[in-house]
Formats: sequence, C-alpha cells, structure tokens
Amino acid sequence: MGDLATLFLLIVVLAIVGIWLVLSRARDRAIHEARQRCQQHGLQLLDETVGLSGVRLRHFRGRRVLERRYSFEVSIDGDDREAGHLWMIGNVLTALILPTIELYTPEYPEDAATSADDSNVVPFRRQYRDRDIRH
Repeated sequence: MGDLATLFLLIVVLAIVGIWLVLSRARDRAIHEARQRCQQHGLQLLDETVGLSGVRLRHFRGRRVLERRYSFEVSIDGDDREAGHLWMIGNVLTALILPTIELYTPEYPEDAATSADDSNVVPFRRQYRDRDIRH
C-alpha cells in the first residue's frame, strides 16, 4: 500500500509543477502583451508586473473555454496610476482595457472585419439570443 500512496503523491506533485509551469508561461505572455500594448498607446507599464486576477468560462468560437483576466497598472503622464486589464484565452489576447482605450476581439468571424486594432473605436458586438418561438 505504501508504493501506491507514494505513486499518488508523485503524480500530484508532478501535476502541481505542470500547472505552475503552464501558468508561468501564460503570465509571461500576458506581460509581453501588456508591455506591447502600453507602448503602442503611449502608456508606461508600472512595476513591469501583471497579475492573474480572475478566471471565467466563456463561449468562444463555438466552445466553452477558460479565459484568464490579468490586471496591471499604467501611467498616462508619469504622475498617476491607472488600472489596466487584459483577458487571454491560451496565448490569444481577447480583450484589453486601458485608461484611454477599450478593445475587444470579436467573438464571431463575421465581426472580424469591424475590429479596430490601432484606434479608439470599440466595435459593437451583435447580440445573439435564442428567440422565444411560440406555436
């Protein structure tokens, strides 16, 4: 019985290390995205830190996936601290909120043409609702 308990403990430890490595790589990607977007919009990323602040289930491209929310602080003029947030699915940036801009990646392929990557225009998302059909 001791061998089975040792094997189980080893599997649990390996799973924890694996999850930590995956989340560490995802955080590095989030830091890269935050730094790149702040530079693109003329903001300063403060403390060079990005922290995981939430996880949610989201319906994206026909599947339910986990979307991670990262929070960080930016400065517009060097004398202030403003909150910034970004959401990622895997290595894909799906949403970004900065003090001066709010961008979302369209959920549906037909909305991709209305995406605004380099401006302050926020594309409207279509509301897809199940219609109540009564006979």
